[in-house]
Amino acid sequence: MVPGARGTRLIRGMPRGPRPESVPTLIGTACALVGLIDLAAGVFPAFRRSWAHTAAGVLPGVTDPVTAGPLAAALPLAAGVLTLLLAHGLKRRKRRAWQAAVVLLPIEAAGQFAYRHSAVTVLASLAVLALLLAHRREFSALPDPRGRRAALTGFALMGSASIGIGTAVVGGRPRETLGDPSLADLLLHTLCGLLGFEGPVDHTGDASSAVGCSLAALGLLTAVTALHLALRPERPAARLPKDDEHRLRDLLARHGDRDSLGHFALRRDREVVFSPSGKAAVSYRVVSGVMLAGGDPIGDVEAWPGAIERFMAEADAHSWTPAVMGCSRTGGEVWTRESGLDALELGDEAVVDVADFSLSGRPMRNVRQMVNRIERGGCTTRVRRAHDIPDEELTAIRRAAGEWRGTATERGFSMALGRIGDPADGDAVIATAHKADPSSPYGDLKAIIHFVPWGTDGMSLELMRRDRSADPGMNELLIVAALQAAPGLKVERVSLNFAMFRAALARGERIGAGPVLRLWRGLLIFLSRWFQIESLYKFNAKFRPRWEPRFVVFRNVRDLPRVGLAAMRAEGFITLPHPRPLPARPHRPCAHIRPYPQESAPGAVRPV
Repeated sequence: MVPGARGTRLIRGMPRGPRPESVPTLIGTACALVGLIDLAAGVFPAFRRSWAHTAAGVLPGVTDPVTAGPLAAALPLAAGVLTLLLAHGLKRRKRRAWQAAVVLLPIEAAGQFAYRHSAVTVLASLAVLALLLAHRREFSALPDPRGRRAALTGFALMGSASIGIGTAVVGGRPRETLGDPSLADLLLHTLCGLLGFEGPVDHTGDASSAVGCSLAALGLLTAVTALHLALRPERPAARLPKDDEHRLRDLLARHGDRDSLGHFALRRDREVVFSPSGKAAVSYRVVSGVMLAGGDPIGDVEAWPGAIERFMAEADAHSWTPAVMGCSRTGGEVWTRESGLDALELGDEAVVDVADFSLSGRPMRNVRQMVNRIERGGCTTRVRRAHDIPDEELTAIRRAAGEWRGTATERGFSMALGRIGDPADGDAVIATAHKADPSSPYGDLKAIIHFVPWGTDGMSLELMRRDRSADPGMNELLIVAALQAAPGLKVERVSLNFAMFRAALARGERIGAGPVLRLWRGLLIFLSRWFQIESLYKFNAKFRPRWEPRFVVFRNVRDLPRVGLAAMRAEGFITLPHPRPLPARPHRPCAHIRPYPQESAPGAVRPV
């Protein structure tokens, strides 16, 4: 029979299956469901028996199993916890998660079949295993950076989960429990069982052995997981190598006038990828699986696509979520065009043109009065390049900046350098406020403002610190002093703070603003109790700046909460306890990237 139109329609109507890019998410979700079923079977014997009875009634040839026995109770618990741990890695296409799942799933299916817990779980495990083998090429992501914190975090999370699951195991057998134990007794019995000892709760019959084996399995699994995380080779978090820093400084010397955030790419807790030609670069840090870039790419705009391509290749190789914080309008257009990402306006950067700044006029009356009041109180200011400040005074400034820091951690990522007075940053501008003090040759230091270079004719605000006992208005005084001293420093433009959602705040307070805009403004004002949203906007507006929009670039709308959380961690608003600092490690480029040769073959065209 010659196939005709009808045969063609039948072939086209056949199910094609899921798209390859969605397979890891589907398999990860299936693994999570299998893990939850295993946990329920291990915690509640009645659930295990009901699943078995259902399988015996529905599937031919399946008999009603014997669910008693300590190993029969411990097996689903251990398998369920391990399967849940692997589910997240499978969703992120991690190669090692695929390898572990391929080993675990047949063992789990064999154990379930041997103890005849549930034929449904056995079939589900084998089905997931078949999908893993059929789509093995989709799981190629490399490991994330890791260190000692991963071991501590893993132990804390695994220990908490084991205590919660173990308590449910101990209290989930009310008919087989002697007496009426309290919650404290259940917790104490769980802790003892995890360590391999008997607790205060007594069970009848085989339930005592089953509970003991289950708790011992959870305790052993917790210890093995923490030991594995502690002993596996470290892949330290981002550190900017000296060679890459020198290359970035060369790019900034030639193209640093374009972006006021360019100098912040020199943060030493970032990494960098260069375009194949070396004429452009993107600096980034990986936070919670998000590959977070800051500002525009550095270097020649024509070479930006090559750097962006390398950035996206690095993100795909590790299955990281790509995102950019604080890029300009031009940067956002290039990012969205070259990478297929989307952009959303995040806020506005306040830029003051030195030639247009003046304290005269009614709009500047409040700032003028504040500055005059502080100066009448005997406060003086000094504005100098960092390399012009004596070493002793620079040390005192650095020490005061650390003492006046309001939090235990240094905040900032996209508009913060994280250091002050470094010899490599000699062109930075430091403005200081002093009061007369006969005991100190430099006076009593009251406030500090630190600016980093913005090309050859600009500077960008990086840090503002003041003594808590100083008069209000010190920051305004130093910004005015820096703007007035800018012509002598050959500075024509000054970038101040970044105001998040500035446009929404400005439009929402105008007459005629709609109810949605007013509601959004009210929410921002409410959030300003914890985050400096409205206060930064009003502070910047005092100096009559021009506003330059800044954007966040992301892949999908559903990634925004994750990107926002990663940005808050990078900026220091959400902090985790730090273990002992890691020793310096030599920089090792990612294995999947092959550097281009320094010299191209005759007649070859080097990529941009």
